[in-house]
Amino acid sequence: MAGHLVRVGLVQSQVGPSSAENLARTLAGVREAAGRGAQLICLQELFASPYFCQTEDPEAFSWAESLEGPTVRGVSELARELGVTVLVPIFERRAPGLFHNSAVLVGPQGERLGVYRKMHIPDDPQFMEKFYFTPGDLGFQAMQTPVGKVGPLICWDQWYPEGARITALKGAEILLYPTAIGWLPSEKATDGAAQLSAWQTIQRAHAIANGVFVVAVNRVGREGDPDTGIEFWGHSFVADPQGRVLCEAGEGEEVLVCDLDLGLIEQTRKWWPFFRDRRIDAYGEITKRWAEEP
Repeated sequence: MAGHLVRVGLVQSQVGPSSAENLARTLAGVREAAGRGAQLICLQELFASPYFCQTEDPEAFSWAESLEGPTVRGVSELARELGVTVLVPIFERRAPGLFHNSAVLVGPQGERLGVYRKMHIPDDPQFMEKFYFTPGDLGFQAMQTPVGKVGPLICWDQWYPEGARITALKGAEILLYPTAIGWLPSEKATDGAAQLSAWQTIQRAHAIANGVFVVAVNRVGREGDPDTGIEFWGHSFVADPQGRVLCEAGEGEEVLVCDLDLGLIEQTRKWWPFFRDRRIDAYGEITKRWAEEP
């Protein structure tokens, strides 16, 4: 039996050196998604700037802006015009010398519904985010929107079942994962297919384990050094509570629109009652860095 239907939009795009042009391109994607009926729209991680974390460069902090800066303000004005809810990832300048990788949830009146700060910060080759971002201090959240409760998480968060679990336990029906992930040229031929598959599999597993929908939005295009820069692989997708992929983009710019039947959440959880059978009395060791301590 059908339940509450929500149409989501995913804006997957390339990013250039101009923040104004990046914002304009993204706003065009939001407008297209809304024109196709999307009520909730998710944008990609750090969409207003190139992915500067490939190097450690103090000049890159100039890309940061406040929660009231031009990126959030521009999307908020359009959200109010179109009557849609939008998750807006930004490079947040919180205070001098204090920066976060954040996302602002903007409602259909242009109002701020919530703020999330990325909790897990990577430090891998060409993903040197610890140089730039302070780990989030707002915790995992479920935010109420006119179409249901959503749980924003960001990129590296998507590899951690704990974040997805806590967000779902707080009532989130849809997990939103703005992302910037891709292939390094030296790895694509040998490991590229496996890396993409792992990225999709872990997030589909979050949908299954928690009986929720997952919306993952990635960027596309090659950025950085022409020979060694990251090739962002796109493949933005939506998975339902049974892990089925409802829609998926390719490796070029694309606006996806997908219908979610939120009634499927309760239906699925009746057959797969994972929350019922959780042994919360036995999970204390999950808070340790490593379980085998002397």
